[in-house]
Amino acid sequence: MTTAFGIILIAERAALLSGRDDEFVAVTTKGFTGMRWGELVGLETGYVRPGAIRVEWQLYELDTGELIRCPPKDDSRRTIDVPGWLSDLLAEHIARARPKPCSCHGFTYVFSGHRPPTGAPRRSGATLVDVARRAEVSPATASAALNHPEVVADATYARIMAAIADLGYVRGGAGGELAAHWRRNGFGTWVFQPAVTGRYPKKGPLAVRPVPILGEPWPGIPLRGRNAGGRADACWVPIAPGLTPHGLRHTHKTLMEELGTPAKLMDERMGHDDGAVQARYTHVTPEMRRRLMDGLTEVWETALAARRAISPGSPVSVLDRLLRSRVR
Repeated sequence: MTTAFGIILIAERAALLSGRDDEFVAVTTKGFTGMRWGELVGLETGYVRPGAIRVEWQLYELDTGELIRCPPKDDSRRTIDVPGWLSDLLAEHIARARPKPCSCHGFTYVFSGHRPPTGAPRRSGATLVDVARRAEVSPATASAALNHPEVVADATYARIMAAIADLGYVRGGAGGELAAHWRRNGFGTWVFQPAVTGRYPKKGPLAVRPVPILGEPWPGIPLRGRNAGGRADACWVPIAPGLTPHGLRHTHKTLMEELGTPAKLMDERMGHDDGAVQARYTHVTPEMRRRLMDGLTEVWETALAARRAISPGSPVSVLDRLLRSRVR
């Protein structure tokens, strides 16, 4: 498990690795709701409501890699109360991402995949390397201009945008369409584990290796491409070695324990069913829910303050706004 502070740090790194804010919102949502992986991937926009998430479906991944839409584990349909700050974070994400129905299920999901689908054919067209060559910058700088324009000098940004226009570059175009949904293994290998440990795990012929980064702005911008290690000036240290995406459920349960949450309410949020006779005589009240929401808000604000104490801003735009909006 990790802590609320650890959730923020891991979510920030996950967004930097993917190059978009989506993963910050996804990891934060998982850590502060305890949703299962399939429930998070299968969360449809229609089930995100002010102050609550309704869990009706999950996307279950078969051994073949196919994702099927089915009820949550043990038919644990439920409503998860969410604090106001998380409700706002999700609403802003949906408004920004403007998700569309996926071609595989026909439903609109809150979170989408990032890497190309397995076996997707490559399409002709300019690549980011071509853009970098035309703009006379490194591929890392071209990538930063797309993902984190605030860290690129104005003149350099203008050259990169001009090169994109000249070449007709389409993001993701040469590599095919992006997958509609994250696969558990892909997310763990390329986003979650590097964010948690500071190292890419062994994958095929590739050995375990540090995530090379440019150290400024903090916590650093991951580098990719040729001689990434040679161009880096730092690498990440571990945050929570051994943590898996499922471990965020353990983290959420532990946060609730620390807040003194009644067992009945914890079971409700986690989708567990206590069949004991004593459990039948315990009921969840509005006051219990309010205390938990207040407690999770206090935990979040404390963790955000700890992150702000390290650096008052972030290369991740959604986190940067949160940090700067609370500067007195």
